[in-house]
Amino acid sequence: MFKHATFPIAAVMLLAGCASNVQNPVDRITYRDEPLVRDVEDGMTQERVLAIGGKPSNASARTVVPGLCHDYILSHEGKRQPYYVSFDASGRVDGQGFLTCRQLEENQRNRRP
Repeated sequence: MFKHATFPIAAVMLLAGCASNVQNPVDRITYRDEPLVRDVEDGMTQERVLAIGGKPSNASARTVVPGLCHDYILSHEGKRQPYYVSFDASGRVDGQGFLTCRQLEENQRNRRP
């Protein structure tokens, strides 16, 4: 039984290690029905994201990559989880995930040579 569970766990850990922003894959499952997680897609306009997710808790200019970043707080069974949606210089979604915009910026800054 243990050997059968090892492969899927190893696969998830390997994929998480390859991701550009290390995030907990359990969050994707827990919050999958939230409109921001379920409906927002790369290339979507900022106006469309605001229609889906409402006003963000914070909006800030990005410093490493030109654009804007919105911070949201998702809630599920009393647990609060940060979620960001980032926009490129033309106002289109270029990223999203279970980090704050500040954490996203730190990750991008650390990846730069």
